[in-house]
Amino acid sequence: MPHPLVSVILPIYNIEQYLDRCMDSVLHQTWSELEILMVDDGSTDSCGALCDSYATLDDRVRVIHKENGGLSDARNCGIAAARGEYITCIDPDDHVDPDYVEYLMDLILRHGTPMSIAQHRVLFRNGRIEDHGGEGEEVLSARECIERMCYHEVIDTSAWGKMYRRDLFDDVRYPVGRIFEDIGTTYKLMMQCEEIAVGMASKYSYVFHVGSIVTGAFNPHKLDLLPMTDQMARDVLARWPELEPAVLRRRVYARISTLNQLPAISSAEDSADVKAAREMILRFIKKYRRRVLADPRAPRRDKIALRLLGLGYPAYHVGWGLYSKLKKG
Repeated sequence: MPHPLVSVILPIYNIEQYLDRCMDSVLHQTWSELEILMVDDGSTDSCGALCDSYATLDDRVRVIHKENGGLSDARNCGIAAARGEYITCIDPDDHVDPDYVEYLMDLILRHGTPMSIAQHRVLFRNGRIEDHGGEGEEVLSARECIERMCYHEVIDTSAWGKMYRRDLFDDVRYPVGRIFEDIGTTYKLMMQCEEIAVGMASKYSYVFHVGSIVTGAFNPHKLDLLPMTDQMARDVLARWPELEPAVLRRRVYARISTLNQLPAISSAEDSADVKAAREMILRFIKKYRRRVLADPRAPRRDKIALRLLGLGYPAYHVGWGLYSKLKKG
């Protein structure tokens, strides 16, 4: 029986120093039927030329050059152009194991699910590796997957590390012009599935960058996480109201994460927008703090943050800084 065609989508923008390693990992996949869509999102470095050179070397590679529209727009462009029966996304500053595609497709074909998930490892510049993988596999309902995602239990919101049947995207696209786009999209794909196959092995290597979207300096777009998380909450609760504790935990987590990316100490120089954002976040956390503290499934990290916030924002800033340094070793 022939293998189904898998479309690998790489949204590329100014990452020339990482592209060769990523493409080497993609071109040497053990899965035979691949098309590799390199979406050059208006790069101003040598990425465009590198993409074209790969297309001349391997006829599985298709290159799309477009004006810069951001990560979501590039992914959407690749999805629209995909010919495969299945789609997987890889960020081009990361890389994958040789059997990444085969592992995800094997889960789908053996369990008859429209979506599968693998685990990942985080690679730090100092050589440290944080592996989130394990052994075994599970077949979970969409409800179970979303509940675990809300608690950060094995399932995460990332677009990468997953395989999707193409038709799951018929009415779903990544939100253009926003960051943290995965939180606004992954749950919509999950909600279309009766079951999802989840493998515990790490097959994706996420390269941690200081100055990335998540770790870089604050900008107003980092508030995008809040309305997208709240919309996810509304959509999930409309179908599964019993998931309210899990969804609330995710909403509180989104506020803590955003708070950590605001300027650290309030001062007279803060803009009105920063002050308003900080006050809004602290009000929300204060309102729901005790409920999350009482939730036995809420992660320990959340509970440390919430207890520190109970001592006041200045104490939180100092205490969280010490905790973060200890966690990083």
